[in-house]
Amino acid sequence: MFVHYLVIALVVLAMLSIVLEEWIHINKAKTTLFFGCTAWVVLFMHAHAGAETAELQESLNENLLEIATLWLFLMATMTFVAYLNARGFVQNVVQRVFPSELSLRKLVLLVGSFALLLSMICDNVTATLVSIGLVQAFKLSVQDRLKLIVLVVFAVNSGGVSLITGDVTTLMVFMRGHVTMLELISLMVPSFLSVVLLAVLFSVRAKGRVANDVEIKPFETLDLVIAALFFSTIISTMLFNFFFSIPPVLTFLFGLSIMFLIGGVVHTHNEQVKLLQYIRQIEFDTLLFFLGILLIVGVLKEIGVLTSVAAIYSQSNPDWANYIVGLGSALLDNVPLTAALLKAEPSLTVAQWLTLTYAVGVGGSVLVIGSAAGIIAMSKEKALTFVAYLKFFPYLLVAYTAGYLMTLFMSKAFF
Repeated sequence: MFVHYLVIALVVLAMLSIVLEEWIHINKAKTTLFFGCTAWVVLFMHAHAGAETAELQESLNENLLEIATLWLFLMATMTFVAYLNARGFVQNVVQRVFPSELSLRKLVLLVGSFALLLSMICDNVTATLVSIGLVQAFKLSVQDRLKLIVLVVFAVNSGGVSLITGDVTTLMVFMRGHVTMLELISLMVPSFLSVVLLAVLFSVRAKGRVANDVEIKPFETLDLVIAALFFSTIISTMLFNFFFSIPPVLTFLFGLSIMFLIGGVVHTHNEQVKLLQYIRQIEFDTLLFFLGILLIVGVLKEIGVLTSVAAIYSQSNPDWANYIVGLGSALLDNVPLTAALLKAEPSLTVAQWLTLTYAVGVGGSVLVIGSAAGIIAMSKEKALTFVAYLKFFPYLLVAYTAGYLMTLFMSKAFF
């Protein structure tokens, strides 16, 4: 169908605009939003009046609901982090927990471990923001900082696959009853080992010592209260979702509302603390980029591309198809891709479901646009472009492949 080829062409142009951002000097948030909206406009213009248009409208509404949910969740999370960063809280904690001076090689291993563990207990967005804040607290060269941020992206995605609280795709597979909690926890082993492998690869030529440039300051009572509220909200998000099926976005907005109420009660130097103002410090480029990317993924789902991928998958050997699907999630959002595969209802063993869970959770790390962690990292570090990230592709591919093979071996041996 001609309109489908036209939409695919627009998607290709959107991807190229991201890759060529350094040369065309147009912000990727603007180009992805333009091509994402254009693709939907083309579909509506081609649709006939009546049932087809109504069906298309319903699909767009579903897509926009998904985007709105993500936007609100990101807004709440990023407002907390914006406040804590502006107050120097994250850097202050790093100064107290991490040595004031250590070898670069040790820092690489510590950052990878920290991001991995943090992403197991909270969402990828929060884990990425906090971990990048940790990296930026140290005096590093641009190249060393990029290495650490790339490691953070891989570690955050790796940590999320072993617990239902860490990644949406893991939760989706678990909720369908294909794997148990204990089986998922076994993924901690390949996840950890693959992160260590990448950290070792990055630290081979790492030399010298580094120091963080933040002076230790006493914690303000208000900062401690907001930090406690932030982590309480993270824990509540997990518990409320597990026991009461409350959407994470609702819990986080509830926590944000409490933060604003605190600002209305607490006074400093006889002036009201206006915590609401920290919304202005959010990286709105990140939100616009997410909007464009999800519009593009939604239109691919609408024209049946994701369904076709699921159909091809069903006819392939799952052991190797899962590996390819993981790499495919670096281009197509892993949530709708996983949803399409689950809808196809392939006949898989527990071992194969585990390898699929690892693949869709970690595979997106090989490209910077393949995961929420990568997109956020691009917005927080200006030197991290698509091309700059692509230079680390061989290392990321080796780490992902090693992790996948370990998952395949362990799952077949024990399950």
